[in-house]
Amino acid sequence: MVEIEKIRAVCRSGKMQKVKLTKVDVLITNHDDELFLFDIKTAKPNAGGFKEFKRTLLEWVAAVLANDPTAKVHSFIAIPYNPYHPNPYSRWTMRGMLDLEQELKVAEEFWDFLGGENCYQPLLDVFEQVGIELRPEIDSYFTKFIKE
Repeated sequence: MVEIEKIRAVCRSGKMQKVKLTKVDVLITNHDDELFLFDIKTAKPNAGGFKEFKRTLLEWVAAVLANDPTAKVHSFIAIPYNPYHPNPYSRWTMRGMLDLEQELKVAEEFWDFLGGENCYQPLLDVFEQVGIELRPEIDSYFTKFIKE
């Protein structure tokens, strides 16, 4: 990705500043020592948030590369659920801000990345089964929030 290579080119130049980074939600290192950093978001993030989301991804990359300019690092926004299913995830707020191929993993793509190919549907099935089994308990819990 062009932005990562631009950061890599300057990551050790100038005076280093201490910064307080947003915490990484999920960090994975594969067998080739590649780092995969995920910021997990709700299915319908706020319109104004994508600029900050992008900044967070790039700050993470800069912090990793400042420590090791040769690191193989990837950063992503992860949206665990696609509310538009069976249609592709489509949120107008992302247009132009994220490289959708390189910086976004939604639903099946995210879970299959974490758990291996074809793990998404069994995961959904488990959520459905738990929801069915716990429905009375869930309904009971939420009744205390209903205003009469």
